[in-house]
Parts: sequence; structure tokens; C-alpha cells
Amino acid sequence: MAESRDYLEMAFHSICCFTDDGRLDLGELNRIVAIAEADGTVDDNEKRVLQGILGRVRETEVDAAMQARITQLGQQLGLEFALKGD
Repeated sequence: MAESRDYLEMAFHSICCFTDDGRLDLGELNRIVAIAEADGTVDDNEKRVLQGILGRVRETEVDAAMQARITQLGQQLGLEFALKGD
């Protein structure tokens, strides 16, 4: 079986999200996560890309719903996400 290339699509989509207004909102995050989950599993490359994407998000840009989603993803995927400070 060939290696999944979904992580490349996730990275490309995140570039589009950040370049439109400089931020990642909950809808955009959910679309990126949906790419990773489409094949039924989130592999190590997809987790790495997701960590990188969320590492670009500033703490001040995160509302309660976004924080809840990030926390839920961390628990689901066994990851810790460090948001950027200002």
C-alpha cells in the first residue's frame, strides 16, 4: 500500500487559510482535520503537520470553541499543541 499523501494537502490548505487573513479559524481547522481523518486514521505525518499548523496559531486568536477543539484533538491524537505567545 502506498504512503498517504494527505499531509501534503493539509499543509497546502493551511497555507491558504493563513494567507487569506493571517489566522486559522475553527472551520478551517476542522476542514484540515477532515483531510487527515478521511481515510479513517491519522498517521504520523498528518499529526506532525497538524502540530506545525497549530504551532503557528497565536494564543490571543483562540476563542473558547477553538480551544476546546484543540484540547479534544490533543486527547484524541495523543499530542500536545503549543500555541504561539505574543
